[in-house]
Amino acid sequence: MKKIYMPLLLIALLLSLAACGSNAGNEGSENGENNQGNDAAETITYESENGAVEVPADPKRVVVLSTYTGSVLALDVPLVGVDAWSKMNPRYDLEGVEEVTDENLEKIIELDPDLIIGLSTMKNIDKLNEIAPVVTYTYGKLGYLEQHAEIGKLLNKEEEAQGWIDDFKSRAAEAGEEIKAKIGEDATVSVIENFDKELYVFGDNWARGTEILYQEMKLNMPEKVKETALEPGYYTLSLEVLPEYAGDYMIVSRNEDTETSFMESETYKNIPAVKNGNAFVANAKEFYFNDPISLDHQLEFFKEHFLGS
Repeated sequence: MKKIYMPLLLIALLLSLAACGSNAGNEGSENGENNQGNDAAETITYESENGAVEVPADPKRVVVLSTYTGSVLALDVPLVGVDAWSKMNPRYDLEGVEEVTDENLEKIIELDPDLIIGLSTMKNIDKLNEIAPVVTYTYGKLGYLEQHAEIGKLLNKEEEAQGWIDDFKSRAAEAGEEIKAKIGEDATVSVIENFDKELYVFGDNWARGTEILYQEMKLNMPEKVKETALEPGYYTLSLEVLPEYAGDYMIVSRNEDTETSFMESETYKNIPAVKNGNAFVANAKEFYFNDPISLDHQLEFFKEHFLGS
């Protein structure tokens, strides 16, 4: 069994998983001009992980080059360009928003953005900075809810971001209590996914609803999963050993664009959770992210499948 590098789930899936910024905040505002030479607009100083950046106080044309699209959408900030993985998410309303990469400099120039958000690992950051202010984050520096709060600071919508966080934590905790009352305090839950002919099991911080199940609802992770996936976030395994990682309940994040025949195998069908009807299949494209739009959907998915509500 081998581990993969981040490029799979949220890396290969999110174009090199990575997110989370540093402790940042809004520190005053002042007038300035963006790099496009547009009319003077109010700006704020955002303390990014790479230092202070002057960004629009009310951005109107944002380009997100990976991972953070859902947070920007949830805060009702206009987008003009996003990465390919975001475009594939059926939960995002991206009609009229262009698909771009960190190498599509000419296309990004045409979009005339006033702010560009991306990962610390992306290419052409210096060139992108000549187009518009660029803010990048390094995945793992902050927790998933802290990351949304940080995007809120960047977009000058910290209060709205924190309001959603407080409400979400309350809803998730309440649902978790109901689920534990139904399935039992000792029941275990595992999260698996197929991608590129491989199977993966996840820890408690790699999207796919893991933050909800383990961090907010406090549901139990199988010991084998704890040993292998908790620290790195995910673990690669073969079909033959999948039963060793299966909990009493399983969330199967299924990517129909890649190999799914494992679900027709006798090994899979004979897993107790599958035989007992306790394997819940989700659309992987809706489970790749852990932003407010994705998390709200994942929470409702868990309530429906665990509770029938």
